[in-house]
Parts: sequence; structure tokens; C-alpha cells
Amino acid sequence: MMYSKQDFISKIHLIISLLIVIPVAFIYGFNPSSSFDLQVNTLDEHSFFKAIMGVYLGFSVVWLLGLFKAKFLKVALITNMVFMLGLGFGRLLGFFIDGMPNMNLVFGAFGELFLGFYGVWVLNRP
Repeated sequence: MMYSKQDFISKIHLIISLLIVIPVAFIYGFNPSSSFDLQVNTLDEHSFFKAIMGVYLGFSVVWLLGLFKAKFLKVALITNMVFMLGLGFGRLLGFFIDGMPNMNLVFGAFGELFLGFYGVWVLNRP
């Protein structure tokens, strides 16, 4: 499948998002303690992280549809922008209220904000 420069500009952040969000979803769902300083002990906590995994995977399906079906591209761009900016601004709020987390989460926040604002730029291009 050949992509034009326009396709590449419009879709690259969806591909990057998928490459990050899908593995993170499975980490959250099955072994969050492996990557984060937290202990998941109760059934409710396990259920919470499985739900987060489901949200991440659900959005990933929308982004995949946007990559391969033109009629879903705008929805994919909008949901990716909202998802990434929501995560990024939520993390920034946490930095100010709770303090600085580990550097992986700091790096993640900047990546999320970058991808979110890239989505804003793509949606507002002529």
C-alpha cells in the first residue's frame, strides 16, 4: 500500500499512538506493577486496570479504522487528539498537585501532549 506525503502527515501520529498505547494497555491490564511503582492487590484494583486496558484497546480500534478506512479518519484524528491531550493535561495537573512522578511518566506526558497538539494541527490544516 502506497501512502502519499499527505497520508503520512495525517496518519503518522495514529501509528505512533498505536505502537505505544497497545503495549501499555496490556501492561495496565495484566502487570501494572512491572512498569509503575504501585501494588495491585484487590480484585477491584485489578478490575480497574482491566477497564483502563479496555479503554486503551477500544480507542486503538478506532485509530486502526482511521488508518485503513477513509470514512473513519476524522473520527480517529479527533479521538486521538482528545485521548492524548486528556492524558497529557491530566498528568500535568498531577505534576503540580502531587509532585513529579518517575521520568517514564514525565516523558510520557510530553509525548502525549506532542501527539495531541499534532492532532490539533492536522485537523486545522487547509
